[in-house]
Amino acid sequence: MSTAWLTRRVLLTLAMAWVVATIVFLALHMVPGDPAELLLSTSGAAPDPASVAELREKLGLDLPLLTQYGHFLAGLLRGDLGNSLVDDYPVLQEIGLRLPRTLELILAGTVIAVIFGVPAGVYAAVHRGGAFDRAASWITALLLAVPVFVVGTLLVLLLAQTLRLMPAGGYVPLAQDPAQHLKLLTLPAIAIAKGLAAVLFRMTRAATLDALAHDYVRTARAKGLSPRRVLVVHVLRNALNPVVTVLGLQMGTLLGGTVLVEYVFNWPGLSTPLLRAVEGRDYPMVVGIILTISVLFLLINLAVELLHAAIDPRVQA
Repeated sequence: MSTAWLTRRVLLTLAMAWVVATIVFLALHMVPGDPAELLLSTSGAAPDPASVAELREKLGLDLPLLTQYGHFLAGLLRGDLGNSLVDDYPVLQEIGLRLPRTLELILAGTVIAVIFGVPAGVYAAVHRGGAFDRAASWITALLLAVPVFVVGTLLVLLLAQTLRLMPAGGYVPLAQDPAQHLKLLTLPAIAIAKGLAAVLFRMTRAATLDALAHDYVRTARAKGLSPRRVLVVHVLRNALNPVVTVLGLQMGTLLGGTVLVEYVFNWPGLSTPLLRAVEGRDYPMVVGIILTISVLFLLINLAVELLHAAIDPRVQA
């Protein structure tokens, strides 16, 4: 992996992060109405002008827009996202507490999706048109059609309340009770994994079928290589790139899609402070969480590009 290519990708990621931060800042100031008045208004009653002026000064809204933008970027460079307007708690500390739980949920769901989706896609492609291929295609179509909150609710009703095989929801730290932690993680991870597993199945099946049709596969078979060696060395290696791309993009999408799952299973990730901040018009918390999710999405894309370069060095050209 060349240093120049790696430097370009990192700089591009940093530039994209700056663009995202700028868009979030401008979007906050394009919202109709005065944020200070919205925060102080209760039951439709007009807030006290003196209180509005005091809050505007506290939030820096009385400064010129360019000055506010400079303070905003300077705070980001210092790692200062401000304090919550609801409880005056530092936004960065709240995100630092909640983010690992959301990432754990996404990672667990991704592992489950890869374990089931990729091998099933390969098997369906190798046995194209068979009973497994047809059944799996119907099942994945159904999984893609059913919303994640519906799947989560059904899992709670069936496995938790009816069969009582798993807890319905909640959270216990891993260090406190590893077994209970894993039990509480299982159902939300399955709910997260259902859509990703279906997408990975379809992409793996299509990429494997495409690789099987190439001349180098027929040549390898003509040389007397075993079917397993042909599949692993020649087919899967060339089918990995599109699968990795989809996996990276879907993992980024899961950052936003976990909100409903965390709500259904009472998993204390980023969704709880985000929903509370939206309801309470806690703008620093909303901006901090949105920026965190956006930057993580960019980092996932960068990791996918680096993995592509490791799998196929030609992408650095």
